[in-house]
Amino acid sequence: MAQTVASHRSPESVPPVPAPMFPANAIDAHVHLVGSDYVLSPKAVETPPEGALNHWLSRYRRHLADMGCTRGVIVHSILYGTDNSITLDAVASMGEGFVAVVLVPDDVSDAELDRLADAGARAVRLNYVHGGVLTWEGAKALAPRLAARGLHIEMLAHSHLHLAELAPDVRRMPCPVVFDHCAWPDATLGTDDPGHRALCRLLADGHAYTKLSAPHRWSANRDEARAIRGSLLAANPERCLWGSDWPHLMLGGVAVPDALAQRDDLLAQMTAGEARQVFVDTPSALYRI
Repeated sequence: MAQTVASHRSPESVPPVPAPMFPANAIDAHVHLVGSDYVLSPKAVETPPEGALNHWLSRYRRHLADMGCTRGVIVHSILYGTDNSITLDAVASMGEGFVAVVLVPDDVSDAELDRLADAGARAVRLNYVHGGVLTWEGAKALAPRLAARGLHIEMLAHSHLHLAELAPDVRRMPCPVVFDHCAWPDATLGTDDPGHRALCRLLADGHAYTKLSAPHRWSANRDEARAIRGSLLAANPERCLWGSDWPHLMLGGVAVPDALAQRDDLLAQMTAGEARQVFVDTPSALYRI
């Protein structure tokens, strides 16, 4: 069954607190593009809402305008498997200032990595939460080849389950590692959870990045979410970035969030300098856009 997707904030939703001025030339560093004119993976766990890619690109442009963003990172959805065509086509259609995060298997060839990098890829994604095609052992073996091409690893993992174990390997990686969605914590465990502390140390020491994104996926409590994000910002704002997670696929029964209200709630936790770092400077340098 197709999932209901919102293109921007609900009209009845109001940011919970006044937000500081949003920085110019900001980057939404985490969205997915869908299109019914592209073939889903046989293992896809849901069918995205109807509409060809051009329809969703139009909605994406409106979403960016709503968010106040001028550049973006399109993360390939696992719903389409290792056929990255829809994401690379979206990047090509959007033009300058837009890049991709792609899916590859452990045995990806050098020729394919070159092709993906030439087409606008900046990273490959490893999914510990939903299951994926790249393993952690494969990612470690692949890392030198990624680094040689200016690519990095983006990882969806649970901090409370995985980070304490993964941290030593992350520190040795020759390419950057980005943990999506604050490393999807169990926010009820608080900021003293060993896995969350491990993530904070990686940020503080400059060995990883994290996206301060998608609190709807890991906490139903605003205070919990703010505590998690605040501790990551305190660890190292230069290693934090942000993405809206639009159009909010694979929610698992969670209500479609108000992306603008989430953005403003995050802004309210920051100084103007931190906002510039998180929304502009860090993603611009990391993704070379």
